Amino acid sequence: MEEFLNFVLKKLVDSPEEVIVSKVENGNRVNFFLKLQQEDIGKIIGKNGQLISAIRSMVNASAQKHGQRAFVDIVE
Repeated sequence: MEEFLNFVLKKLVDSPEEVIVSKVENGNRVNFFLKLQQEDIGKIIGKNGQLISAIRSMVNASAQKHGQRAFVDIVE
């Protein structure tokens, strides 16, 4: 899941070297925190939040295969 997030995010932003994905596991819950450049946040959110919603859905679907729930949050 973390590798997928890193791959997708780095392809979408202008500053891929500034993308930081941190992961916090708590039982069957996994939280991913994304740290991006201010200019890149809009690119990840997408029009009406559709892109971040799709990313969250993909990560959560992958987590469910492992019996977990995943959440993706953008940290400013």
